[in-house]
Amino acid sequence: MTAPAAVRDAFGRLRQWLTQDALPLWWARGADHAQGGFVDRLTLDGLPAAGFAKRVRVQARQAYVFGLAETRGWMSGADYACQHGLAGLASMRRADGLYRASTPGPPAPLDGMGLLYDQAFVLLALDTGRAVFADARYESEADDLRERLEAFAHPMGGFAEAPGILSPLFANPNMHLFESFEAWSEVAADPRWRELTSSQARLALDRLIAPDEGVLYEAYGADWRPPAMRVVWPGHLYEWAYLLLRWRGGDGAARTAAMKLIETAERTGVDRARGVVVFALDGELAPIDRGARLWAQTERLRAVAHAASLTDEATLWEAAIQASTALEAFLDTPTPGLWRDWMDEAGAFREEPAPASSLYHIVGAIAELEQIVEG
Repeated sequence: MTAPAAVRDAFGRLRQWLTQDALPLWWARGADHAQGGFVDRLTLDGLPAAGFAKRVRVQARQAYVFGLAETRGWMSGADYACQHGLAGLASMRRADGLYRASTPGPPAPLDGMGLLYDQAFVLLALDTGRAVFADARYESEADDLRERLEAFAHPMGGFAEAPGILSPLFANPNMHLFESFEAWSEVAADPRWRELTSSQARLALDRLIAPDEGVLYEAYGADWRPPAMRVVWPGHLYEWAYLLLRWRGGDGAARTAAMKLIETAERTGVDRARGVVVFALDGELAPIDRGARLWAQTERLRAVAHAASLTDEATLWEAAIQASTALEAFLDTPTPGLWRDWMDEAGAFREEPAPASSLYHIVGAIAELEQIVEG
């Protein structure tokens, strides 16, 4: 199906921004060419922001971003930048085979974005290394990490935050494990990757997603039951929907669930006045945080554009156009190639450094548009 002219035009602007501004800037300024790895944030002047430690997820995500840039032909020398990220990641591998920050900070809050979350992105980066460099070492390292994660497995499916922690359980890291398992299942002969992918999909379809409401929550109890205080991030409804739609093992039930997630997010999670996805809803799907994060706009764009390419529904194409407009507003910064991370309820952006981790979300949306527009 042919995307509307407005979608094609938005893709052209976004790819130009990515290839001419963002990728060169984050390699020149965001890579630590002296100490290794990538810095956590750049100021809006395009300089490394002080006071932020290097994180596992940033090394992994930047390796993925530049690896994708290499395979898509977006940047000359992207393979070298990818290798730089992989080397930074390798330096964070510890004696137990898990990956942790080189400079540990205070104990991380139990919020679903800790140890398990980081390992999911390590797996994605290792898959990128295998794709770019055709090096069997990366598959061996991924196999080893997969075995280490068995200690995190929950008896009812999915994975806990760390061994021995049965509550609370979080959807977010399990979503990214689904993403990484699927990436490996597409290229590796080992059937365990496909089994793990299917298991994560079944976790979502059978335990996480409330089918009638078309919603899933951020946190769950020890038996994967929703807690009394329920929180929904609409951005994650789009993200789960996209991954379920792209799942190679998916069936009609997966597609129905994914489309329902998109419908719910569009109906309850978008502030029509600003044209943005809001940050958080309560269990009744009423807004509890009307601020807007950049990443949620990218996930809306990716999900609705992909769904529109499958159905050719006008409302989905319109949503994609609105989402691209919102994303471009976040990318309008004094230094081209950077972005704003937070918009408040009144539509004003916070003045703060741009987090490197967001580039993963941005390139995901642009890559999907490229597939839709150019095939």
